[in-house]
Amino acid sequence: MGYLSESALGDMNFKSLGRGVRISDKASIYNAELMDIGDYSRVDDFCILSGKVSIGRYCHVTPMCLIAGGQPGVELRDFCTLAYGVKVFAQSDDYSGETMVNSLVPRKYKRERFAPVLLERQVIVGTNSVIFPGITVAEGCAIGAMTLVAKSTDPWGIYVGSPARWLKARKKDLNDLESRFLQEEDA
Repeated sequence: MGYLSESALGDMNFKSLGRGVRISDKASIYNAELMDIGDYSRVDDFCILSGKVSIGRYCHVTPMCLIAGGQPGVELRDFCTLAYGVKVFAQSDDYSGETMVNSLVPRKYKRERFAPVLLERQVIVGTNSVIFPGITVAEGCAIGAMTLVAKSTDPWGIYVGSPARWLKARKKDLNDLESRFLQEEDA
């Protein structure tokens, strides 16, 4: 996997870009001027990031993910991971048939939903999962593969299914590991 050079990243005019950020040369970045990417985060091959996107420190967006921030925005706080093929949407068309759909139709003929998405710290989202507009995935949650997240979650839960349902509590051991990791990084 090839990554963009520091000068290539600088030329993209991100709103802010942390230290040690790595972005694949095969990723597609639209509206970089609206994006904040924190220290040591990584965006892999064939990812698409567009609109207002904020990615915290030590986040990993693995291959083939889509983060469609639009105007409301998508925020990933520190230590979040999106597994292969995850899709996160901050806007969506109305599929009821009462209005028209798609980006080629003027807004006056459509009824789109625009709402920010937040993934709090230490969230992992499993392969091919989808997160809808207006959702908060609470701190420490694990979202299983192929899960449709249509409602916000409670902290430290494991969620699976379509639509997502609480399966069980997630252990918080990783909080101690995070503290040790950050102490070693600062040393």
